[in-house]
Amino acid sequence: MSASQDPNAPPGWYPVDAVSQRYWDGRAWTDHVAPLDAGTEPSNDERTIAVLIHVLSLFSSFLAPLIIWLVKRDQSRFIDHHGKEALNFQITMFIAWSTALVLVFVLIGLLLLPILFVIQIVVPIVAAVAANKGMWYRYPLTLRLLR
Repeated sequence: MSASQDPNAPPGWYPVDAVSQRYWDGRAWTDHVAPLDAGTEPSNDERTIAVLIHVLSLFSSFLAPLIIWLVKRDQSRFIDHHGKEALNFQITMFIAWSTALVLVFVLIGLLLLPILFVIQIVVPIVAAVAANKGMWYRYPLTLRLLR
């Protein structure tokens, strides 16, 4: 029985489809989603590569994460997940920066630019720390173009 069939189901992870699961807190679905094999601990090498994906995105935008993801995605679901997350975030940030630059002409963009700058720095660092801990981190407010 799944939580969607029984609203009184106990809190826990429930399968969403063949490859992912979502957390039911006992009252509602949370935003926490993880691959079905998320219970397996990633190796130190997998963690290191995932951290590199996020840290290098600070210096190269999408280029370094794209190269690492293309080379390593078939070797580890953990690396594949973090590579997709970093790339999706960088694509989302590109769209946000483009929009903010256009909005500079109506002065709203001037308010958005410093906010985007902080987000562009802080969120990948948080993702790198999570990857180092072996967590399946999902970037907030990110378009999921790569799945």
